[in-house]
Amino acid sequence: MSEATTIQDPRPLGPVAYLLCLRGIVWREALRFLHQRERFVAALVRPLVWLFIFAAGFRSVLGVSIVPPYETYVLYEVYITPGLVAMIQLFNGMQSSLSMVYDREMGSMRTLLVSPFPRGFLLTSKLLAGVAVSLLQVYVFLAVTWFWEVQPPLIGYFAVLPALILSGMMVGALGMLLSSGIKQLENFAGIMNFVIFPMFFASSALYPLWRMNEASPLLYNICVLNPFTYAVELIRFSLYGQINWLALAVVVGSTAVFLGAAVLAYNPSKGLIARRGGPGGGA
Repeated sequence: MSEATTIQDPRPLGPVAYLLCLRGIVWREALRFLHQRERFVAALVRPLVWLFIFAAGFRSVLGVSIVPPYETYVLYEVYITPGLVAMIQLFNGMQSSLSMVYDREMGSMRTLLVSPFPRGFLLTSKLLAGVAVSLLQVYVFLAVTWFWEVQPPLIGYFAVLPALILSGMMVGALGMLLSSGIKQLENFAGIMNFVIFPMFFASSALYPLWRMNEASPLLYNICVLNPFTYAVELIRFSLYGQINWLALAVVVGSTAVFLGAAVLAYNPSKGLIARRGGPGGGA
C-alpha cells in the first residue's frame, strides 16, 4: 500500500529543476540562433535599410513636430528608431514561432510538452528564450544607430531593457498563439506576412499618431486599437528614461491575453492542438 502511494505521489519539482529546465530551453534556442548566422544578418539588414535609405529619403518630407518624449524637434531617423527596434522583435517573435511549428512537425514538441513541468512554464520559457535572442539583435542595432546620430541618453540604453522584455514577450506570445493553429510549416510564411506588415504599418512606428489622424481618422482608430503601437511607444519613452503608463498597461495586458490563449491552445485535451491529435503532428 505504501509502495503504491509512493508511485502515485512523486516528489515535487523544486526551484533548481525549474531553473535547469529554463536554462536548457534558453540554451537550445541560443544554439539554434548561433547556427543560423543568416538569421542574425537578416534581422539587422531589414531595419538598417529602413534607417539608411527610407529615413534619409523622407527626412525633408516627413518633419516631426515636438511630441513626447522628445523635448525638441528631432530627425526622422531618431523618430523611427524605436519602431525599427520593435520591428526586430516582431520578426524575431514570428521566427521563434516558426521554429515551434518545425519542432511540432519533427516530433520534438511532443517531448517538450509531455515533460513533468507545467505547460505554462514550458511555453513561457520558450518565450523568454526567444526574447533573449531578440535582445542581442536590438542592442547591436542600437549600437549601429549611434553612429547615425541616433543617440538617446546613456541611461536610456538601460531603462529600455524592461520595455524590450515586455514588448518581446507580447509579440512572441502572439506568434506562439498563431503557431498553435498552423498545421504545416509552409503555411506559416503567409500568416507571418498577414500579421507582421499590417501590425507594423498600422502603428506609430513610422508616423506620429497625430499625423495619422490628420490623414485618415479610420487609420488612426486602427492604430489606436493595434497593440503593437503601444509596444513602440513603450520602447520610445523608455529610451529617454520615461514611462508611458498607458502603453505599459496595454502591453502587459496583451501579453497576458496572448500567452494565456497560447497555453490553452497548446493544451492537448482542450486547445487547437487537440484537433490535430496532439503536439507531435497531425495534418
